Amino acid sequence: MKPTIILVHGAYADSSSWNDVVETLLADGHRVIAHANPLRTLAGDAADATDLVRSVEGPVVLAAHSYGGAVITNVAADAGDVVGLVYIAGFALNPGESCADAASLAPGGTLAETLAPVPLRGGGADTYIAQDRFHAQFASDLPASRTALMAATQRPITEAALNEPSGGDPLWRKIPSWFLFGDQDRNIPVAAHRIMAERAGATRTVEIAGGSHAIGVSHPRETGELILEAARAGALVDA
Repeated sequence: MKPTIILVHGAYADSSSWNDVVETLLADGHRVIAHANPLRTLAGDAADATDLVRSVEGPVVLAAHSYGGAVITNVAADAGDVVGLVYIAGFALNPGESCADAASLAPGGTLAETLAPVPLRGGGADTYIAQDRFHAQFASDLPASRTALMAATQRPITEAALNEPSGGDPLWRKIPSWFLFGDQDRNIPVAAHRIMAERAGATRTVEIAGGSHAIGVSHPRETGELILEAARAGALVDA
């Protein structure tokens, strides 16, 4: 049985960021769900993703971008038959580590200086990337016309979610993982990606020269191929 593939977007994006990848996965015969990640709290977002996994019959591959990686890291191990994790410029956090912590594992990140906070009436703040900084910060390897649309439609994440510590039992300790990232990522420095992939014992790591943080959008073929590799490996294990 081919795994269902659940795609989890990160901050400053939405489910449509997976559109070109979805086409590749559907063409290979997989059921695909592009999950609408709330981007409110890490624990709450992970609970929502856990509920979705529980609803799926059969094996599941979880693939996630950016903050979405923190979410799949915190999916409950007993939620279902998860057979692979794919981190697309994603956070594979250690227990007690936040996304902000992991982005600081190596120098070079410039996200904080581009953020435009929106205070929330209940306290705290949502964060957006300032639209005039979005192209250079998030997706420098895409045409400016494309990133202008992405900037206008970006979904905010709370400051609290970016700084919330990860839970104590990361799913990557139990499930094989794959990593793909670009060496020009300005949200998560490439050296931080390498650290996370190494400590997770990645099955395979793909590093793309010139790739931005929006690597799944700028390199959908490579992204889709790596997810399919994880799905094939998971199907063999599950057989």
